[in-house]
Amino acid sequence: MTALKVSDTALENELFKSVYEKTPDYVKNLELMNFDNKGEFSFILKKEHLKPYDEFSNPEGLNLEDWFANYAKEAKVSTAGIRGPQNILYPQDTRFPINLVGIVLATLAKALVANEKYSNSRIVKVAGCEVRYNSKLFLDAIARIQAANGIETLVPENKQTIPIWLASFLAFKLDLLGGEYITSSHGISVKNATKDLNSQGSQYLPEESMEFVNKIRQIFDEVNEKGSYEIKISSVDNPLINQTAMKNLNDGVDLYVEYLKSGVAKDVNLDLIKSFDSKIVIENVGGSAYRTLSRVLDKLGISDKFVWFNIEEDPFFHSIGKYDVTPKGEKAFYDYSVDATVLAKKADGTKFFPVIDTLHYDEKLKSFPVGTAVLITDPDHDRLTVAQTEPAERIPELRKLGVDYIELDNDRVLTVFTANQAFLMLMDFWAKQLKSENLWLNHPRFMIKTTASALSWDEWASKNDVKVVNVPVGFKEIANIMKKVELKLKNSPNEEVVVDDVFGTPINLGVNPRLLFGGEESGGMIMGTEELIKSQHGRFAVAMREKSATEAIVVASALIAKLAEDNTYLSQYLDEVFNSNNIIGRFDTRVDIAYYNESEPDINKLKLAKVEGEVLRTKNDMFYLSMAIAKRKGKISLGDIKCILNDRFSIDGLNFDNLKSIKFVGDGTYLEFDDKYIEIRPSGTDAKTKAYGGGLNKEEIEKYAGILGNYSGERTTLHKELISESDYDNCKSDAMDYYLAFVDKDANNEPFVIPEYEF
Repeated sequence: MTALKVSDTALENELFKSVYEKTPDYVKNLELMNFDNKGEFSFILKKEHLKPYDEFSNPEGLNLEDWFANYAKEAKVSTAGIRGPQNILYPQDTRFPINLVGIVLATLAKALVANEKYSNSRIVKVAGCEVRYNSKLFLDAIARIQAANGIETLVPENKQTIPIWLASFLAFKLDLLGGEYITSSHGISVKNATKDLNSQGSQYLPEESMEFVNKIRQIFDEVNEKGSYEIKISSVDNPLINQTAMKNLNDGVDLYVEYLKSGVAKDVNLDLIKSFDSKIVIENVGGSAYRTLSRVLDKLGISDKFVWFNIEEDPFFHSIGKYDVTPKGEKAFYDYSVDATVLAKKADGTKFFPVIDTLHYDEKLKSFPVGTAVLITDPDHDRLTVAQTEPAERIPELRKLGVDYIELDNDRVLTVFTANQAFLMLMDFWAKQLKSENLWLNHPRFMIKTTASALSWDEWASKNDVKVVNVPVGFKEIANIMKKVELKLKNSPNEEVVVDDVFGTPINLGVNPRLLFGGEESGGMIMGTEELIKSQHGRFAVAMREKSATEAIVVASALIAKLAEDNTYLSQYLDEVFNSNNIIGRFDTRVDIAYYNESEPDINKLKLAKVEGEVLRTKNDMFYLSMAIAKRKGKISLGDIKCILNDRFSIDGLNFDNLKSIKFVGDGTYLEFDDKYIEIRPSGTDAKTKAYGGGLNKEEIEKYAGILGNYSGERTTLHKELISESDYDNCKSDAMDYYLAFVDKDANNEPFVIPEYEF
């Protein structure tokens, strides 16, 4: 039995102690797979493993059938990899959604699917991870199982960390079959996940995930029929685990810098940054971005313009976002994640930034001048939060703008921009840079954004002759539109490119268009290039498939340097963008409703709480979704829907008389008003509801999002009268059919052809 792990951090020790005490002895004593064994070995999956554990009747039980049922369910709807909590001390604990056995089974299934599709071919994938607990173990397992099945895996030397966008970039640039990346993005420390990357470098769409899910089911069928199944694990030094190629490629950093120089790292931006006579702070949450980003900045010749916080890699994320009390005031370990934009309420009802509070900027920024920008990136380095110190005297202006801030002391505040605000500034600035180089008119411009992102983006685009394609939440949805555009560019280069958005509206992007911006309100963005991006073997792309905080940092740094020339703050620039583009919908909000404590170390309590929470989440979702689907089918009028909503929510001070439409948008319900929008979206990965809003009045959208997002979902008498029981019960499956039709229309399903590799 492994001894209790000990940390130098008191709060992490509390986490370790809690996990240790809540883990039963039979789990602590499990010896299923020993990856400390550097040689070849096998794991025999037994029939007993599929059934629940029982001390007497089934002491080998792992309850894998139950694990798999939940895994398969999530694979159908996941927006960002199949993720969940893990036992950070005992990774073989199959009571948790993410566990070593599950990683092994999923990897094996993907390998079998690949070998069936590409028999007798040299199959090459990339694999990487960030800094989370057990990530290197999972990376080792993935590489060794793929090697045992004849699949070559490119991994960094000594399996060191790389960002998600670099793994994605290499999958596309080197024309690999795909990749595996281990992360849970900005999620809580005990969470982990595998993000499956396809040959384009984008995350699997549900139908791709279901291929390997079905293969796991076949393996289980064989185990039930024959009693066991042998899973082979290669030796650590198997030549198919290729660290040399990644070393020779400098992990792909050189190729990525070349790509950046064709886009956001043009001289027009780099010259601004090089002329900057102050410092920009990079807050490196988790430490894992430093290893790659520092090399990129060095090769761009701008590394001396940055100061780093937290460069040491730490799976506890330097205690960022961690508390010893829950939002309800209970004494327990609680993790708010490392999403710097998360807003919470204190016991007295005042709002605060729980993650940023743990960054201790009141002390760490004391010696930095007012106007210092802070760029906060997450452990897998795909999201960015932009902040800046300003004089406290600007508080009235910040309030008018709807920019949130933290008071650092009597004289200074730290503005914290939502991604909606920050990315509006970045797209506006980048458009101006393209215009300054006389490039803007060379191509029609378009952007791809999620429906939950800001109305201001659509308004800005309209004023600047940029077409907008709205998609469901998730960067794979943005990548899917890119691929549709690329297919049309390839097949009909001289014709107008037309694609449908998730609202069902055909969007004419013009002839030979270029992507200006792709992004989402949760902090991820990408920008396109003037010339199409070419892979080593001749595939073309309008932009990369994963969000990249490095791209965002380069553009943000250039903007910060430009504004410094005129002693202008970012908030003043935001105001200028609003005014010069006559933007009406200036305010935005997001309300995250979590139905349980994700940090609960007792897995039985956690599972029960999650199941109960999923019921609440689904009830809330179906209340609105059933109306949107019924309206789409012509079974209910907009007037009927207004009556249902007014009947229920007038008591809460809400009014729906100016509701213009209600639509299903792929993963949520979108309510469009004359003066605002509200989107209610169930999390695809957890027992959470997310309520988004944008419009003219910040207090109003916060009120609507809060009330609608927190609603129990209980059907009212009028709701039952106007929407039949069968329509209500079937709305989720109907919604999935509509979503898949959107994904499949004009889909780029060109088969991937494995090239002759040069490494």
